[in-house]
Amino acid sequence: MTARPHRRPLRTRLVLGTGAVLVVLCAALAFAGTVVQRAFLVGDLDDRVTAAAEHGLEGAGRRPDSGTDLSFLSGSGHPAGLLAGRVADDGTVTAAAVVREDTPPRRLTTAQRTALHGTTADGTRHTVTVPGLGTYRVTALDSDGTRVLAGLPMDGVRRLTGRLAEAEAVLAAAGLAAAAGVCAVVVRRQLRPLDRVAATAAEVSRAPLDRGAAAGLTRVAARDTDPATETGRVGAALNLMIDHIETSLAERRRGEERMRRSEERMRRFLSDASHELRTPLASIAGYAELMNNGTGRVEPVLAWRRMATESARLTALVEDLLLLARLDAGRPLESAEVDLAAVVAEAVWDARAAGDGHEWRLALPLDEAPALVVGDEARLRQVVANLLANARAHTPAGTTAVAAVEAAGGRVVVRVRDDGPGIPGELLPSVFERFTRADASRAREAGSEGGSGLGLAIAAAIVAAHGGRIGVRSAPGRTEFTVELPSAHDRPHLPHAGTAATTPGASIPWCGSRRAV
Repeated sequence: MTARPHRRPLRTRLVLGTGAVLVVLCAALAFAGTVVQRAFLVGDLDDRVTAAAEHGLEGAGRRPDSGTDLSFLSGSGHPAGLLAGRVADDGTVTAAAVVREDTPPRRLTTAQRTALHGTTADGTRHTVTVPGLGTYRVTALDSDGTRVLAGLPMDGVRRLTGRLAEAEAVLAAAGLAAAAGVCAVVVRRQLRPLDRVAATAAEVSRAPLDRGAAAGLTRVAARDTDPATETGRVGAALNLMIDHIETSLAERRRGEERMRRSEERMRRFLSDASHELRTPLASIAGYAELMNNGTGRVEPVLAWRRMATESARLTALVEDLLLLARLDAGRPLESAEVDLAAVVAEAVWDARAAGDGHEWRLALPLDEAPALVVGDEARLRQVVANLLANARAHTPAGTTAVAAVEAAGGRVVVRVRDDGPGIPGELLPSVFERFTRADASRAREAGSEGGSGLGLAIAAAIVAAHGGRIGVRSAPGRTEFTVELPSAHDRPHLPHAGTAATTPGASIPWCGSRRAV
């Protein structure tokens, strides 16, 4: 595996980068300043060289025929270090001398004069190195055949230029050091928000997210989420990512909890279904075995009657389970206009015939709109029948049960209430779940009124398939189930597999202001 290259921290790279730019800038400024200053000094020196040549040409004009006469250097007023001479027509220097301070002019040697050969008398300035004397800035002028060479040393220019370069170097070094310190402080201060964002990210990375601990994760402070800055945008993005992490993990926990509850319900459903199916099957198998062994221990008529009863119970249970499976799968229902008032009235009559130990009442409005809904009449009839059967099975004899129908606000409401002992509080939240029964035992005696625990679950599934809702409120002395369905005037027809027609009952006896039976 190739090793990753070592990268310096951003703070170091910023300081080094800024320092490098300042070094280049200072070097360029120093070089430009030195060049400009040298050009200025050389220009001033050239002016003085030209003035000296003009002054020498004026003195040499008094003796123009002598090519070696340097008497014009005998006078005063010459600058120290002045080099002057006479130039022949071919550019050779025939005589030359250098003026020293407080001493007479000293003539140049042949070698020194040779270094000056080739200087044209056209006023052009040249830089010439004279052996033993140093570097000079020289020029030659011609006036009526008299040619004079003059030059001044460049030691002063070089000395000033060197001092200027040294001063600039010292000042640049001091400025760079100060600038580097200031830059380091500024960069450190400017990167503090980024350090805080990085610390927050590190703290979040240490959180045990694999165990679902996503609540209360540290957020980047509001001062570090300013969208006008790069660090602020990073901090805001980190906060958004943390929000997404928390939301995703919370949703995952909820999904896992739903999955766990679903698995528990499935296990309970399978267990309850197996027990419910096992009881009639065991009874049928037992009576069949008795019949097979002979009829001495049991009367054949009784055995066949019990087998038929258990077979009917088994068939009803299987049909209930099949209905729930179809509703869960979203199978289409019959779709037609149904008069719920007629359905409830007929269900009350059926309940009165099945349980004459209870007092059954029907309350219908006289002046309200028809209680019409769109749906499957047979399934809606089963909902009402299950609610009334539940009231009959779980209340003692003499209990009064009232079924009422209301139509208002685009909804049709069916209420079934009784004055029985009520539903236990611990059972109320799960009353519409499958295989929920008041008696926790799975086995029931023959002739027992207890059902399989699917009646209310079927009612809830049918109501949900019709786009409605079902609820219950219970207290000792009053239990009321409420079914709300969309009115036929406010709901389109359901997707259907067929049609069914309903004829409102015409022979229901009415009495009282609400047509109570």
